[in-house]
Amino acid sequence: MTELLDYADRVWRGEADPGFFHTGRLRKDGLHEIAEGVWMWPAFGNVYLFPTEEGLFCFDTGEQRTAKDLFNATRARTDAPLHTAVYSHGHLDHTRGVVPFDAEGGRRPTVIAHENLPARFRRYAATAGYNTVINERQFQVPVRWPENHRYPDVTYRDTTTVRVGELDVHLRHGRGETDDATIAWLPERRILCCGDFFIWASPNPGNPQKVQRYAGEWARNLRWMASLGAELLLPGHGVPVVGADRVRAALTDTAEFLETLHDQTLEAMNAGATLDEVIHGVTAPAELLAKPYLKPSYDEPEFVVRNVWRLYGGWYDGNPAHLKPAPREDLSRELAALTGGADRLAEHAKDLLAAGQHRLAGHFAQLAADAEPKNLHVHAIRAEVFAALEAASTSTMAKGIYAWAARESRTLVDEEG
Repeated sequence: MTELLDYADRVWRGEADPGFFHTGRLRKDGLHEIAEGVWMWPAFGNVYLFPTEEGLFCFDTGEQRTAKDLFNATRARTDAPLHTAVYSHGHLDHTRGVVPFDAEGGRRPTVIAHENLPARFRRYAATAGYNTVINERQFQVPVRWPENHRYPDVTYRDTTTVRVGELDVHLRHGRGETDDATIAWLPERRILCCGDFFIWASPNPGNPQKVQRYAGEWARNLRWMASLGAELLLPGHGVPVVGADRVRAALTDTAEFLETLHDQTLEAMNAGATLDEVIHGVTAPAELLAKPYLKPSYDEPEFVVRNVWRLYGGWYDGNPAHLKPAPREDLSRELAALTGGADRLAEHAKDLLAAGQHRLAGHFAQLAADAEPKNLHVHAIRAEVFAALEAASTSTMAKGIYAWAARESRTLVDEEG
């Protein structure tokens, strides 16, 4: 058993930290052979290479930061050309690594993707500024959102079969995290490349800053994958899952997780509930959240519920005051006047924080800052409140937004104080 597969086994058993995978240390040995004729580049977005008599077949190509490293690791293993690459979907951590192979000269690799993917790249170019902001906020690192992308050479609609040398790869479209996702099934090898349908965390159809995602269809695609009898699951993020029983459990547990959130939300909507009632009434099963591959470390069940609502119910949340709201600052100033001023609101936020009422504290801290946007005392408390909310959160998405808010206020205090 290789070092990577030994680590994967311990992660499955709950004996190793899944976060170690993303430190990058496993890349020090280059490509890992995780099965006969299957090489893995264990990056932030995983890359899988399959050598054939015609050249390399690649599922996903990784991100721009490690593209050259992937190329060098591949060339340290083989001089075979990259024949065909498939994008699991259009997110940039899966589509930026093919460029060094394009530059080799000779026959350019053929890139295959779902027919919706080019429209995603065009949208990315049109919203580069917005994507820069939201990704900096989510990941708390500087981002330069690209406007140029490596478009696919071939697209398909529902299903297609690709043959590279002796390798047959069945591609199937499914909506989940994106509307352009591709699943690859290698039936003769019993290998399933699932992209981001499985990521070693609770699935993320709830991202509050991104376009619509599809929890119900995600679950149905997972059920289909579970029916195949795969013996090796190659996820878009995190370690491989080895063994038919483990693969089935990973896929069916993830499907059940999404189904219960989706179905509870829809049931409440059909009963006339408001968004507020749905958010605070729908829960994920504790036994599923305890699984090492379903912990809410990236997304959160509450965010998934919001996106199910958005899919079926639009943006109206059931509160008529929110239909045509007054400017946020006007409402905040009125509340401040009623309660004794913005400082009073901020101090109350601090009291709520001390009492463990983090969510309420966030409301009052934001009201105070909206009422008096230049009040440094208010912003000092706002920074404290949202820093505490960030520390108490488990998901990358919540942590990023709370940390951004805290930094906004902290920067203002430092610059003006």
